[in-house]
Amino acid sequence: MNTQTHNQAGFAEATGPTAATSGPMTPPGAPSPGAPAPRIAEETGTSLGTAGSPAEAVDRKGRPLAVVPGRVPWLELGIFAVIAFGLAWVACLPLWISGEGLSNVVAVQLYGALMMFTPLIASIVASIVQRRRARARGEILASVPRYFGIWPLRRFGRVIWMSIAAFFGIMALVVLGYFLSAAFGWLSLDLTGLSGFKQQMATLPGLDSVPIGLAVIGYLLIMVISSVVTVFVAIGEEFGWRGWLLNSLRPLGAWPALLIVGAVWGLWHAPLILLGYNFGRPDITGLGLMVGGCIMVGILFGWLRLRTGSVWPAVFAHAGLNGSAGMLMILLIDAAASSPDPALTMILGVSGWIVSAVVIVVLVATGQFRRQPELGIKKTPPAEAAPQPIAQAQND
Repeated sequence: MNTQTHNQAGFAEATGPTAATSGPMTPPGAPSPGAPAPRIAEETGTSLGTAGSPAEAVDRKGRPLAVVPGRVPWLELGIFAVIAFGLAWVACLPLWISGEGLSNVVAVQLYGALMMFTPLIASIVASIVQRRRARARGEILASVPRYFGIWPLRRFGRVIWMSIAAFFGIMALVVLGYFLSAAFGWLSLDLTGLSGFKQQMATLPGLDSVPIGLAVIGYLLIMVISSVVTVFVAIGEEFGWRGWLLNSLRPLGAWPALLIVGAVWGLWHAPLILLGYNFGRPDITGLGLMVGGCIMVGILFGWLRLRTGSVWPAVFAHAGLNGSAGMLMILLIDAAASSPDPALTMILGVSGWIVSAVVIVVLVATGQFRRQPELGIKKTPPAEAAPQPIAQAQND
């Protein structure tokens, strides 16, 4: 969840097959004595024989290294949707039956946080069913951590640095969205006087004597720390959306999977959006705005998943967005201006759509969506061939 202003908050969230889709496979037999061990191609999860021909690679337990399933698990997708959507409504039901709606900010944050774990629960149940049905068909799937993009973190540098870049990069996109809104006249900013920020400081006792520069630095540090803490709840969504759901849809193709996940993600927010959350439009228009925003931002989050093979960059991007959008608005807004329309100024609104579209076009133009590695495993050194007996060598 991200808070835009005191009374305006936003869930900010939002994934396609690898170049070669791997089908179901069974573990191959042990290599014959003296045969050279296959080389593991860490980037793609495939193995190459001695002649360089592609072969299906498996881990030490006989599970395929390729994570894309051979088929779309439609039954399991239905189970996932029913559980995720159903539990989301259950989590937010107190807001509906109490009659308070969004007036109790603490309750909204609490039930919204609980809601964020429903995709995780749904993905766990769907994954259990998926694997039982696969075993019944004699199929073997990649290990659960690899399928979800959780572990191993290889290549470690790629996952870590992309997570850091995603965490701060999404904050930069939020700021760009505010600048774009100001350029279109949708939002009034006060970049020199920081009147909105000063007004907020005035409500906190003891801060009126703090130098403005020091106050801004402290404010930004609090924003970063709160965003890091938000990682723990962002896991609840991202393990579901970009972890299990996106990967399960990848047999359809990268772009169909990205668009479907974004649309489902947006519709999942209905229990809050229909109360007026995010856009102040408790109707189908508010839900439509949320779907559009989740599709655009979801493509970026999904690209992080596909480009690194890991769900963690998407988790940190989600946390960075939720933890920064509202606080950055307070820092930059002009206190004397009228309240902006979130449908235009939010990262999930029109300005965010434009900023996200520009980034997506750049990624497509540079071929970034074609690079879809998988999490690697630690390479096992090839076994040395056993020396032949002298007598046998003389007879050959």
